[in-house]
Amino acid sequence: MTTLPDPVAAFLSGKRFAVAGVSRTAAQAANAIFRKLRDAGYTTYPVNPNATEVEGVPCFADLAALPEPVDGVVVATHPAVAMDVVRQCGARGVPRVWFHRSFGQGSVSDAAVRACAELGIDCIVGGCPLMFCEPVDIGHKCMRWWLQRRGRVPR
Repeated sequence: MTTLPDPVAAFLSGKRFAVAGVSRTAAQAANAIFRKLRDAGYTTYPVNPNATEVEGVPCFADLAALPEPVDGVVVATHPAVAMDVVRQCGARGVPRVWFHRSFGQGSVSDAAVRACAELGIDCIVGGCPLMFCEPVDIGHKCMRWWLQRRGRVPR
């Protein structure tokens, strides 16, 4: 088993997560993250303002609609939406945010990252829980290795 980078270990030490950006189309990255966290034993809530149900479970329009506080939010939305999600995290008292990104910009918005710092929210910029949450498939292990060497995921 790989030793987790400190920010990742802190994020995954939580028990309850929301995944913003899940889709009614199961093949999306956000849905894979939702399933991985749920299947790893975390309480996981899908968030999408345009869906009432995702993959057979209730979906929430925003973080304010969640039935309980969460320990972290994975942002897997378009970057233009990331700032709104961070504002919701600040209003809800969410301590940690993970901005999904593999190649390209992903969900990362520089303004949203700065807002996390201003709000006292710890954030991870890049990668995703699939690269660290055991068991990690070979594809995500390879992506983690490659992206860590380029400084795009925590090491």
